[in-house]
Amino acid sequence: MNQTPHSSPYSAAVPRVAIVSASWHTDLVGRCRESAIRGLEAGGPVRVETFEVPGAFEIPLHAMKLARSGQFDAVLACALVVDGGIYRHDFVAHAVIDGLMRVQLDTGVPVFSAVLTPQAFHEHATHHAFFHEHLVAKGTELASACRATLTALRKLDALTA
Repeated sequence: MNQTPHSSPYSAAVPRVAIVSASWHTDLVGRCRESAIRGLEAGGPVRVETFEVPGAFEIPLHAMKLARSGQFDAVLACALVVDGGIYRHDFVAHAVIDGLMRVQLDTGVPVFSAVLTPQAFHEHATHHAFFHEHLVAKGTELASACRATLTALRKLDALTA
């Protein structure tokens, strides 16, 4: 296993957070990303950088490179994986989530996922309205989980220092 330790173990006074988001369904995924940014900023000073990739499948590689860079205390992922009728979207979703878990375990940098896989998604006004609001809530939850985890890891590091 190729492990790269995180160069700054959550000790930065201002957390550095990368957000990687898929460009498919950008009108919906963008709501999640923007909500996460607002949620992070509401918790106090933070440095956020955003990165866009074509689809959800590309997120784990970018997350790994960002985590290994030593420039970020956390990486957040935002995407919407829907069944397009060509393949089973659950295979893509599993690959992405497994990849994100591997990134955080291999690097020690926490990775958070708002890669959503609705059971039924259709391109009509009712679903768009629902997911517009749902993804705002998920972005807020993502930010909250990130802040809480960084605080917990900071305390854990202080115990083991």
